[in-house]
Amino acid sequence: MLKLNNIEVIYNDVILVLKGVSLGVPDGKIVTLLGANGAGKTSTLKAISGVLLTELGEVTDGSIEFGGQRIDRMDPEEIVKLGIVQIMEGRRLFQHLTVEENLFAGAYSRKDSAEIREDLKKIYDYFPKLGELCRATSGYLSGGERQMLVMGRALMARPKVMLLDEPSLGLSPLLVKEIFKLIGRINEQEDVSILLVEQNARIALRLADYGYVMENGRIVMDGPSEKLQENEDIKEFYLGLSQKGKRKSYREVKHYRRRKRWLS
Repeated sequence: MLKLNNIEVIYNDVILVLKGVSLGVPDGKIVTLLGANGAGKTSTLKAISGVLLTELGEVTDGSIEFGGQRIDRMDPEEIVKLGIVQIMEGRRLFQHLTVEENLFAGAYSRKDSAEIREDLKKIYDYFPKLGELCRATSGYLSGGERQMLVMGRALMARPKVMLLDEPSLGLSPLLVKEIFKLIGRINEQEDVSILLVEQNARIALRLADYGYVMENGRIVMDGPSEKLQENEDIKEFYLGLSQKGKRKSYREVKHYRRRKRWLS
């Protein structure tokens, strides 16, 4: 459904942040993108959603395709209408609006009023807490409530693909477990494909069907989640299971193979 073909991203015509990134998100699947801070994960999501254009960034090589259509030259609002919705890191809300007003904002590109109302009821089914807080000003919500709200707002757009950036950031372990359970439920029940950027590699790999590892703007490893969880370097670098007590870079792993293309 969604393919990145050897894309290169440059900011301000100078700063090269993505260096030939290729990945794919099949229909109905959850794919996770792992990597250290600064690896280029968020820039990858912004390249897909078109938000790069608002930050002086540009896809300068390669292509991004969705359903066979090239989208890397489209405006963000056109990409949303195609069914790709990004949930940004930091849970960005219209803080002066109520919870329900934020949810309606997610449906701004839709004209089907009756169906929008039906979808609102569905959101309250997924997130009962939002129903309780529907009249509350969103700026006063807790971190977990905000994460639920941004996910609910994205669902109001009826996405085909959700781009999730660090949904666990700043949440308690109990809330993280709840949020990821909801992500899995949304994927299954709404048939929404998900590209997940997440620092918590353990929970991301448990949820995802397939994973990519990014380092310094490049994809350096990919494979089914089960295989990545068993990889000794993933265990040491991301899962904290090393017996050596020392973290290492993939650049130091001689047997490491950098694979550029999606393996179906």
